[in-house]
Amino acid sequence: MFGVLAVGLLPWTVWLGLSLPARTVSERWNLAWVGFDVALFLALAGTALAAYRRSTWVVATATAAATLLICDAWFDVTTSRSRGELMVALGQAVLMELPLAGICLWIARHAEQVKERTTVLLARHAHRS
Repeated sequence: MFGVLAVGLLPWTVWLGLSLPARTVSERWNLAWVGFDVALFLALAGTALAAYRRSTWVVATATAAATLLICDAWFDVTTSRSRGELMVALGQAVLMELPLAGICLWIARHAEQVKERTTVLLARHAHRS
């Protein structure tokens, strides 16, 4: 089903590329970005909380955070209005957003192993005390 959806997305994407205007004005631009950043905050905070609690939810929250960080970098770069804004957006993307997304993906990929190691280490520490 997802393969069919992916293939179906291709003509839609081509159509959008040909039909959408290169420039537009939005009445709720600030709301769009504030809402996006709230979602990013929730994903990052959820990842921190899930990691602290050694919850299996950390896989989902870290993956969501990585996805939002990559989207944030993409839209910051592609919606920059000036060369200066573009340089700041590229700097943030390369130095913060994309590396943090990589860390989030590492956490999601290795969460179970880290949880197991932490449990063993805590058990050893408790046994020695």
